[in-house]
Amino acid sequence: MEKGKVIVGMSGGVDSTAAALLLKRQGYEVVGVTLGLWQGAESGQAVKDAARIAEKLGVRHKVLDVSKRFRDCVIEPFMESYRNGLTPNPCVVCNPMIKEQALLEMAKAEGAAYFATGHYARIEKHPATGRYAIRNSATAAKDQTYALYRLTQEQLAAMLLPLGEYTKDEVRRIAAEIDGYTAEKGESQDICFIPDGDYAGFILRENPEDGRNAEGDFVDLEGNVLGRHKGLLHYTVGQRKGLGIAFGKPMYVHSLCTETNRVVLCENETLFRREVRIGSVAYMAVEHFEEGARFMGKLRYAHRAAWCTVRKAEGDMLECVFDEPQRAVTPGQSLVLYDGENVAGGGFILPEKSNGA
Repeated sequence: MEKGKVIVGMSGGVDSTAAALLLKRQGYEVVGVTLGLWQGAESGQAVKDAARIAEKLGVRHKVLDVSKRFRDCVIEPFMESYRNGLTPNPCVVCNPMIKEQALLEMAKAEGAAYFATGHYARIEKHPATGRYAIRNSATAAKDQTYALYRLTQEQLAAMLLPLGEYTKDEVRRIAAEIDGYTAEKGESQDICFIPDGDYAGFILRENPEDGRNAEGDFVDLEGNVLGRHKGLLHYTVGQRKGLGIAFGKPMYVHSLCTETNRVVLCENETLFRREVRIGSVAYMAVEHFEEGARFMGKLRYAHRAAWCTVRKAEGDMLECVFDEPQRAVTPGQSLVLYDGENVAGGGFILPEKSNGA
């Protein structure tokens, strides 16, 4: 039975291949769309792989160049955040502003009721609020709800997530029915536009004249100088390896002070704290956060969610107080709040007030 047209984001990888096949089998008219996010060998190969898969599936394939929007909305803010002592997650920004938005726009242009991606998550209406919400994947090992918390109600209403009920092994078997090579592909790297994982090197190559990555002092919490660092770009909260200096005991990055160009170090027990402020708050399952509301909070993609209480803070900020202290809360990352299995909302973690170091 024909279910209408759906625009499927196709990267040439195993997940999007399986998503397109599943939707075709469900009776949808599938149109594959590959987004041109940046100029590079990996991007060009993705287009070729996706076109090959679309041909095997017998579906139309289009390429949409969104590289300028991607540069302006993702790459530039990513670099600026790192230069300001933050540790951003560009996927959190890219999903609502670039990928899903571009696919939604393409769906409207094509007269399609839906668009779809290969994310491991589910969409449902929240039983209490009636708002659309991202729900945890059936498999915790691949759950990707954390990176989708900023999606809008308009996007969610038109979005299909066919892989939400499957494990990765099951998805590989589905993809193998179309293309054995694709089914055996490895996982994609964390940040698509930095395939070698060298964030600092990428930023320095893009901004060779920027003086904000000068060498400076390692200091302890009292401000005592412990040694020299090679530039704030190279460090993140909680880091132990790669400090380039021996201290006689394990030392970790506590914070990055852009005002003094200092990397503040501490021992492990000092990395734990209960209170976390967030800004640029996004709402999903709820329209707003009630004072004293209780949620499970997730501080990074691989973090085990923990109970916390929401309090109003100055402006549009929120303060989340965890029942138990959490380790290495990292400014620039996101705190995502869950109501059961549903994403309630979240925001970007703000730096602590200066400790004077």
